[in-house]
Amino acid sequence: MPLENQDFLFELLSTPSPSSMEMEIQKKWINYVENFADEIITDYAGNAIGVLNKEAEFKILLAGHCDEIALVINRLGDDGFLYFDKMGGINPKAAIGMRVDIRGYAKTISGVIGVNAQHHGGIKGDFEVEDLYIDCGAKSKEEISQYVQVGDLAVYDRSPDVMMDRYITGRGLDNRTGAFIVAEVLRKLKGKDLNVGVYAASTVNEETNMGGAYFAASGIKPSLAIACDVTFATDYPHVNKNKYGDIKLEGGPVLAKGAPINRKINLWLEQAAKRLDMSIQYELTPRMTGTDADKMRLTNQGVPVSLVSLPLRYMHSPVETASMQDITEEIDLIVDWISHMTGKENLNPLED
Repeated sequence: MPLENQDFLFELLSTPSPSSMEMEIQKKWINYVENFADEIITDYAGNAIGVLNKEAEFKILLAGHCDEIALVINRLGDDGFLYFDKMGGINPKAAIGMRVDIRGYAKTISGVIGVNAQHHGGIKGDFEVEDLYIDCGAKSKEEISQYVQVGDLAVYDRSPDVMMDRYITGRGLDNRTGAFIVAEVLRKLKGKDLNVGVYAASTVNEETNMGGAYFAASGIKPSLAIACDVTFATDYPHVNKNKYGDIKLEGGPVLAKGAPINRKINLWLEQAAKRLDMSIQYELTPRMTGTDADKMRLTNQGVPVSLVSLPLRYMHSPVETASMQDITEEIDLIVDWISHMTGKENLNPLED
């Protein structure tokens, strides 16, 4: 299934956007969205927000975070090797042998995460990121310090690919796909006779502290908010579906169910899916969602929230994989739902 405006998604996926360093990707997002948004808003956190129908009293905030997990340099060795910590949920076992781009203070340079040869014993047992290092080819601390300093960030050197004309794979689909989805929702709503204001936010810092979502919701004061993120697909070998649920690529968008979620929003999304004859899936978020929804919910006087997720294989690895069909359907679902909103909906669960 071809993906509309796939080139823009690939531009986002090819742009390094480690948490706390999202400026480059945000400028590209703004450059795209300003072609159809009524207005672009930015804030001190670094969020980029496209707006339609700003005068409407009822406001819907859609948040898709643009930041990705990364490595943060914490020590320059005397021998020229770089040592690092996590900036977000790095899986150390997935890092072994990967090429990386270090966004150095003076220059971006390439490196590899070293791995002990199998002939010398290989990698054994449990280990953490502090047991790994980056080899940039430098011979000394003096040489590498000309390019890199403590606090600089690195991302995997991994370009997005398409598999079998149906799946996209690469690094950071969590959650540059979400930033793409909210932009496309706004584009498709342009020109429609809307009864609500729509605020599509490419948020920052979700992988580390979710501060971008807090800034966005605090500033906009939405009537309701939706986090557009990813969730764990379980349709590949060795996953315990009894424990983690049954979520499939090409199974449709995933709605969350749990204490943080406003049931009325989910009902309206389900009605949209029925109108579109679209399959939807469910995941459980009993206490927290682990997404921007958690922070948006606790801003202002409280914001009703829901979570619409894209099924994703191999979360927080260099080969995250998602379906183009699911991306398209999530966009269509949210567009249909917003198009049918009257702006007079009552979100109080105790009232009809």
